[in-house]
Amino acid sequence: MKNAIIKLLLILLTLGVIAWANQTLDSYTLSILNNIGIFAILALSYNLINGVTGQFSLEPNGFVAIGAYMTALFLIPAADKIDMFALVDPAPVVLQMKANFLPAVLAGGIAATLVALLLSFPVFRVRGDYLAIVTLGFGFIIRIFALNEPAYTNGAMGLNDIPGIANFMWIGSFALVTLIVMLHIVYSKFGRAMKAVRDDEDAATAMGINTFRIKTTAFMTSAFFEGIGGGLLASFLTTITPDQFSFLLTFQLLIIIVLGGLGSMTGSLVATILVMGSMEWLRFLDDDMVIFGMHTGAHPGMRMVVFAILLIVMMLFARRGLFGDRELPEIFRKKFGKRMRHE
Repeated sequence: MKNAIIKLLLILLTLGVIAWANQTLDSYTLSILNNIGIFAILALSYNLINGVTGQFSLEPNGFVAIGAYMTALFLIPAADKIDMFALVDPAPVVLQMKANFLPAVLAGGIAATLVALLLSFPVFRVRGDYLAIVTLGFGFIIRIFALNEPAYTNGAMGLNDIPGIANFMWIGSFALVTLIVMLHIVYSKFGRAMKAVRDDEDAATAMGINTFRIKTTAFMTSAFFEGIGGGLLASFLTTITPDQFSFLLTFQLLIIIVLGGLGSMTGSLVATILVMGSMEWLRFLDDDMVIFGMHTGAHPGMRMVVFAILLIVMMLFARRGLFGDRELPEIFRKKFGKRMRHE
């Protein structure tokens, strides 16, 4: 009972901080926090299938695209769609799509979940590198569909003037919900079954675990939150194009979950803050600097060089990521528990 009260207080405190930040901070700081929040949702959900369940999947960009386009089409008024679709007229179903913000975002997550369910039947007939190749192909298919079906997606021109409703209150709250859900899954009986599949799928099958059901459920759960993240991204940016959902998006998420630790949700959260925050915090390296009275000159892209070097150094000294497969509370309990016993 005491632990439940503490958890509830922490959740309320976090929501209070999110509300304060949304009302107080400047637009530049909020844009950084919104970016971190969206990528936290994506990284946490991606780590469920890739880190906790151990299925080397390369599909996040596809599910993010589905959530983004679905949410955008629900939010954009029909009159704006008619003016926006320049290549061909929008499909009748596109004109009929209309919803408020929360149902639109949830619709993006549900659409990604349904696609994940259909995809799970061919995907989980293979393992390892073959699984990666199949899911990588799915991401390419979604992007090609977005380019070649202008009646539904407006083709390469993308969707513009998406209502920018996704503020930090929405994004931060969704990120908090995602973290809570993922931690509950990890510590549940179902989460232990996922880890058993990750460690040895054949042994898990021999023990009576329905590995296909476990992998499919993890895949669908991951897709749902990736679709949610895509919907929030669309509303935050207010414009989307197929090029935004290339393999580079998946690669960014892969860096984050490996850096934080495969299987560690709190590790993914910390790594998201470090990676996405560093993209802005190191921006001064691109500009002209004065060092010992000498001008270095502007070097666009220097921050990415320094960022890559920092990543290499961190992975050399933390080969299993920052937290390994442990969560932050476990690390604190182990560290301070030993100190208290020693004293």
